[in-house]
Amino acid sequence: MAALPKHVEAIHPGLWLGSQLARASGKTVDTGYAALSAELPGGGWPLGALVELLVQQPGIGEMRLMRPALARVAQDARRPVVLLQAPHVPNALAFSYLGVPLDKLMWLRASKTADALWSAERVLQAGSCGALLFWQQHIRSEALRRLHLAAQATETLLILLRPLASAQDASPATLRLGVRPAEGGIAVDVIKRRGPNRTEPLTVTLQPSPILLSPYGRVRRHSLAPAFAGDVQTEVVTSF
Repeated sequence: MAALPKHVEAIHPGLWLGSQLARASGKTVDTGYAALSAELPGGGWPLGALVELLVQQPGIGEMRLMRPALARVAQDARRPVVLLQAPHVPNALAFSYLGVPLDKLMWLRASKTADALWSAERVLQAGSCGALLFWQQHIRSEALRRLHLAAQATETLLILLRPLASAQDASPATLRLGVRPAEGGIAVDVIKRRGPNRTEPLTVTLQPSPILLSPYGRVRRHSLAPAFAGDVQTEVVTSF
């Protein structure tokens, strides 16, 4: 029996040894954190794939973790960043700090889970957005598969934010990371990746947002402008 070549990806790019990180099958976006990028196949967030961030609770630093990638997508790729079912009203100053111009930010809300999933698929199928951040408490396995398939036909950064307890559920996501608060930043657990298991959490140091220290962190919020996508009513905010 012939021995396998040293680099099995030479046989097919979808193959890799269990002791090594797989090569990215498509484009990636640098995370902006060298230690984290080194743990991800392709050295960054994969585009055209379902990525799950499983957070202990909203607001522990997950947006600051995504800051370098969102800024690059919005400024370099010149494509909008979509926030779908965000748990809080987006703050204009905070997103300015994140490097996402307001004219590149779209906020979508749907009244029903089915409508939110429909909206997510439409955003992906349009292919005009650089990133889609989708918050969802509960999502069925077939809906995860639909998102995964829809993402594969795009070069969109798709981040699904779910509760940390969802780590026990099966998922077709290419990458799954658990995020917990830690001193000076967050602790990242690699739950699933194309490569060897990592049992130890990775600590990522995050810079505190100036918004948290500013007395001008609150801004006047304008009323929401209703928009219609097909037969599904959503709410879109393009200014704050």
